[in-house]
Amino acid sequence: MYKLNYKNLWKRVFDFFAALILLIALSPFLLFVMLLIKCKMGSPIFFKQDRLGYNGEVFSIWKFRSMTNCRDDKGELRPDEYRLTRFGKILRDWSIDELPQLWNVVIGDMSLIGPRPFIAEYASRYTSEQMRRHEVRPGISGWAQITGRNSINWNQKFILDVWYVDHCSLLLDLKILFSTIPLVLLRAGITAENHATMPKWKGNDAVERESLSE
Repeated sequence: MYKLNYKNLWKRVFDFFAALILLIALSPFLLFVMLLIKCKMGSPIFFKQDRLGYNGEVFSIWKFRSMTNCRDDKGELRPDEYRLTRFGKILRDWSIDELPQLWNVVIGDMSLIGPRPFIAEYASRYTSEQMRRHEVRPGISGWAQITGRNSINWNQKFILDVWYVDHCSLLLDLKILFSTIPLVLLRAGITAENHATMPKWKGNDAVERESLSE
């Protein structure tokens, strides 16, 4: 009963008040970052993208923009490593680009702790087991983040996310929360190997090939 009440009630109450307090406390810093982005990269200041959230519903995630909109001769966006600016890399290295997601937490799209929300276009690629990661609200940080972040492969992320859903508790969330702080300070696991950020997930066939190659 306690775990049920925490996952479906008290977790949301804690998220709302904690995120609201953090937004107010960090507001001078957030305004300063917004000004720097405007001066260094221009508009828009924020990056907004559709992600898959609680119960598989689509929501718009908010982040500080860290990349340019540089395109190739065909009009398509160039790879991340060409669009990620030096200032944008600083924002990513220190996870500052994630701070606007506190607003997502306040309005109920996200939680402070939970599986990271992946882009909405992945929806049709999930197995029923992988889809279970959406039985809780997605988080700013999560079990997979403190276990390896972007340095682990997609298959490992899904396994860790579903494990979190099955073991969600106040103590586990506190453990993840306090474990996230040194990881941010050490800037650990920010990128996947040989990538500027994290390569897109190509589906379970690609995950199986990835696992077999290890």
